[in-house]
Amino acid sequence: MTSVPAPAPAAYPKAVLFDLLTALLDSWTLWNRAAGSEQTGRAWRAAYLRLTYGCGQYIAYEQLVREAAAQVGLPESAALALEAHWLTLSPWSGAVDALQALASHCKLAIVTNCSVRLGTQAAHLLPVRWDAIVTAEEAGVYKPDPLPYRLALDKLGVTAQETVFVAGSSYDMFGTAAVGLRTYWHNRVGLPLVAGAQPPEIEAPTLDSLVAWLSRFGTTQPSFISR
Repeated sequence: MTSVPAPAPAAYPKAVLFDLLTALLDSWTLWNRAAGSEQTGRAWRAAYLRLTYGCGQYIAYEQLVREAAAQVGLPESAALALEAHWLTLSPWSGAVDALQALASHCKLAIVTNCSVRLGTQAAHLLPVRWDAIVTAEEAGVYKPDPLPYRLALDKLGVTAQETVFVAGSSYDMFGTAAVGLRTYWHNRVGLPLVAGAQPPEIEAPTLDSLVAWLSRFGTTQPSFISR
């Protein structure tokens, strides 16, 4: 009796989840502009990240942005300016090309620490049809709580083992490790890995190697590489 060979594993993952405001869009420039300088913008963003990653249940994104501004001595007008210019957010170079290259191979989804209103607006700045957009407001908690990632998996009907997450912050690695998602960290601004976070499988300053890596997803084992 002739044995039937096992089918070859699918090369691409079934789905790719993306952080939105750091992995795909250059929100750093917008925060810096609203703050008046890069130094103050970075401090404001760091204060915001500490608030979001420590607050547990969802508190309005816009409120946390204002609280973070106050912590670093910025007036409320800075937070208002950030929102007023929200639709000027621009994709990082390579982001649109990567999304368009993946669209015929994988389901594509957003998992973002944002309100439904601002997250949806920002997601639609990218010329791609999203299969799911999950915000912290909808999930009821901010990343890196596992719930937002799992909500995206449920919406897409896929498992963590069939899915990749593209992170913009190393805080995401706490959540992806808990859920079991292989992770590509698009570390555009060269931030250090947050203490205690599991290293991503790939860390890169651009998205240039993302599609090639994903095309080999089903034929490679998880490994941890820094580039």
